[in-house]
Amino acid sequence: MPSGLSPKMSFLLELRQKKVAILGGGVTGTGLIQFCLNNGVEVILLDDSQKEILGINSHTSLSPDLKLDLAIVSPGWRQDHPIVLELQAQGVELIGELDFAWLVKEEIAPLQKWIALTGTNGKTTSIQMVESILIAAGVNGKACGNVGEPAISALTGEQSFDVLAFELSSFQIQWSQLPRYEAVAILNIAEDHLDWHGSFDNYANAKLKLLTQTECAILNISDPEIAARTTAWNGKKIFFTLQTPNAGELGIVEELLIDRAFVADPTQAAVVAELNDIQPTVPHNVANALAAAGLALSIGVSHKNIQTGLKSFKLDRHRLQLIPTSDGIAWVDDSKATNPHAATAALLSYFSVIWIAGGLAKGASMSELIQRTSGRVKAAILIGEDRELIAKALQTHAPKIPIYRIDKGGDVQHFAQAIVLKAQALATPGDTVLLAPACASMDQFQNYAERGNSFAAAVKELVANE
Repeated sequence: MPSGLSPKMSFLLELRQKKVAILGGGVTGTGLIQFCLNNGVEVILLDDSQKEILGINSHTSLSPDLKLDLAIVSPGWRQDHPIVLELQAQGVELIGELDFAWLVKEEIAPLQKWIALTGTNGKTTSIQMVESILIAAGVNGKACGNVGEPAISALTGEQSFDVLAFELSSFQIQWSQLPRYEAVAILNIAEDHLDWHGSFDNYANAKLKLLTQTECAILNISDPEIAARTTAWNGKKIFFTLQTPNAGELGIVEELLIDRAFVADPTQAAVVAELNDIQPTVPHNVANALAAAGLALSIGVSHKNIQTGLKSFKLDRHRLQLIPTSDGIAWVDDSKATNPHAATAALLSYFSVIWIAGGLAKGASMSELIQRTSGRVKAAILIGEDRELIAKALQTHAPKIPIYRIDKGGDVQHFAQAIVLKAQALATPGDTVLLAPACASMDQFQNYAERGNSFAAAVKELVANE
């Protein structure tokens, strides 16, 4: 427990005697402010931009008259941020938003179970699969964290839950110490957010720090970073694989997802689901389903209910979303592929691709992406601030793939139309036109959803209605 918070009295009562700062005015910050206001806590907002939230004006810097007792940090705030460093210099207690929610949970809902999932790619899909499974099982649970509501809002909202299933980013894990999870899952670890963490090792270590907060982990044995970096961890390891599972693992046998980890007799196996229950039935999505099944099994959900939950699950928009068209060309929106690892999974799902890529690379290298997928790419249409990183990797590792660059002119819809027209000119029946940018979107779009929506709208206008 943080040193400034005494375990000898009610945490909430003690909190009401403190002056609390919320760092960050986004979704998480708003939820934290609402909680403080609802519980009679004196609160201020510290944010880099001038804004007002729930009647609380933001401070863009510290001033001596604030006299803070506690600061709660939203995800995404670097630990070397000037305000963070100044708070530390002043001796103000800092706590991450997950740790704060855990302290509240321990007081108001001590029997509530927490499970968590992280990875570079597939986090949102996997945790939404978990939620679908919980619904099928009649478990009063909810997906939250990096998807949907922040922890404090899910914990203290109108509805109470027996299980919270967290999607966690590396930022959230970095700031977290206190929660104890019934089980965690780690899907994969590949380059992402190096601009924030400073190095791949720092990023990987942030992900793997989650292992210090559980006794049971569902781990992707096929991911080389996970396999290499978890050998020294002594907790209960449940590996999942797209191959035939060994005793103690989850895996695939012919057309079935198989459990050899949570069965009473490890020499036996139980059917979790059929491959056709997972849609789309592409490798990375099946791996997501195995991880989700492992988390559900760890809290006692039956195989039958897991199958029902997986069968009824539908992918969110902008995740391998097929845009209805004709003429033998598939148009697919995977705008959520905001890093090379996610784009690799998308490209390997198809055989002849007109690939639309580019944006903000966040410090990631594109070389491995091109080396693994160049055999699937017929042509590349590049956009965005860091498109030359992709162009250089293509020229180095796949120089025969033609490259076309589209500059943004006018609004996003005209930009998307220019992209689609170029792809339409390049594609022939049997091809897939795939928006899988391998980059973040904020250089040219508000977010990945606007990028995907504008692409889909342009396809429907220019292609589907011909």
